[in-house]
Amino acid sequence: MKRALLALTLAAALPFAASAAEGVSYNYAQAGYAKTDGEHKFSDADGWAIGGSYAFHPSFHVFGSYSKQKTDSYNWNDAVFGNVRVPGNDVDHWRLGVGYNHELSKRVDLVTRVAYENNKSDFGSFGDYKLKGGSVEAGINGTLTPNWEGYAFAGYQDYDKHYDGKFYGRVGTLVKFNQNWGITADAKFLDGGEKEFFIGPRFSF
Repeated sequence: MKRALLALTLAAALPFAASAAEGVSYNYAQAGYAKTDGEHKFSDADGWAIGGSYAFHPSFHVFGSYSKQKTDSYNWNDAVFGNVRVPGNDVDHWRLGVGYNHELSKRVDLVTRVAYENNKSDFGSFGDYKLKGGSVEAGINGTLTPNWEGYAFAGYQDYDKHYDGKFYGRVGTLVKFNQNWGITADAKFLDGGEKEFFIGPRFSF
């Protein structure tokens, strides 16, 4: 499956003469609420995130995002000290990449993206834990109505150290209030049960 996803990504990146589908913009900035439901209860977190995209060519765009979340505190039953309340820790994640969009129809684009990703967990006096890696994803992005966009992607992400690479699915939507402003939401579902969510205002330009 990993090879099939990579093949789809490379095929979508062939130098076709293309442009964005009608009503779809790859120029935007957004900010909002971010939440992670981890594989384990102690890795659940929430916080805020910002992101954006800029089309430097009708078929290519750069994109990036940064999120700062804090994991939930939890109780730990220690053999010596008894029931101990463990405070949450800060988790910073940033992503920077490039994407290619090819118009499949008047309202739908085939999109492929490759990104570098960095994840840092800060455990205070116990130090921090950093993961560096990347992701690749491919899918469709299009307009459902003049004021409603939606997208769906399949992807794969991997980091260094002892992280096992994971496939994921990602879906999202944008409801437009006018030409510039709207509300966007995104949900990412990873192998192993982890889920990531975002919702917030978007400014398109």
